[in-house]
Amino acid sequence: MTDTVIGIVGGSGVYDIDGLEDARWTSVESPFGAPSDAVLIGYLDGFKMVFLPRHGRGHVQTPSTINYRANIDILKRAGVTDVISVSACGSFRDEMAPGDFVIVDQFIDRTLERKKSFFGPGCVAHVSMAHPTCPRLGKACAEAAQADRVTVHEGGTYLAMEGPQFSTLAESTLYREVWGCDVIGMTNMPEAKLAREAEMCYASVAMITDYDSWHPDHGEVDVTQIIQTLMGNATKARGMVARLPQLLGAMRAPCPHGCDRALEFAIITRPDARDPAMVARLDAVAGRVLE
Repeated sequence: MTDTVIGIVGGSGVYDIDGLEDARWTSVESPFGAPSDAVLIGYLDGFKMVFLPRHGRGHVQTPSTINYRANIDILKRAGVTDVISVSACGSFRDEMAPGDFVIVDQFIDRTLERKKSFFGPGCVAHVSMAHPTCPRLGKACAEAAQADRVTVHEGGTYLAMEGPQFSTLAESTLYREVWGCDVIGMTNMPEAKLAREAEMCYASVAMITDYDSWHPDHGEVDVTQIIQTLMGNATKARGMVARLPQLLGAMRAPCPHGCDRALEFAIITRPDARDPAMVARLDAVAGRVLE
């Protein structure tokens, strides 16, 4: 058993967490470069919480310039066991309306410009991404949001696009009608992959702001309308976060889905062939299996 430490990665519109006691912004260094920002560390109902604004305070990072590796690395260094990603998304489904939350359980990764693994030449590893989110953590997020009367859809496929531009109509139609995606965003990949490599449970809460460009009655995406919906979603997200500690519990048993043991048999490189410099960089994310 270990202490539960909840990490919140806040997307567009979510730049802080209300109600934290003894809260302080703390800079954490990473061997993978500069993270998006310092982390806000505090306590909520006695539970340690670590908050990281994905785009940085003031929204200074684009989806493609975010250093996802550094972000996940510093959460691990801060002791986080469970990562909840909160992000703004477009919807491909009539029933998934602006203001609703979707607990994502699958991804299609269409990003092209991002470093997607902590591993590489000198220390090779392959983790399973068949089920990229943690069902236990996703269920807790759903219950917490529903308690605040948020309409929650449990399960959905997230199309991760590079951005920063929104989809063309042809792309939107392809993702919806041919690929069967439910929501679209720009930031959950490679974040989910890196959380798995770091052996942290990961849940994705997609907060719907618009219908992308496919919907015949809503026209093209309008940033002004998105921002209005973002503000309402941010309030709902804070309510959800406030209920998570009691749902997750202070003491954390091993994840029943194996998220915290993802590296158990993933590292392929022989110990005597591993690059010492790379192994040193992996001290936080993979130290459990490399020691």
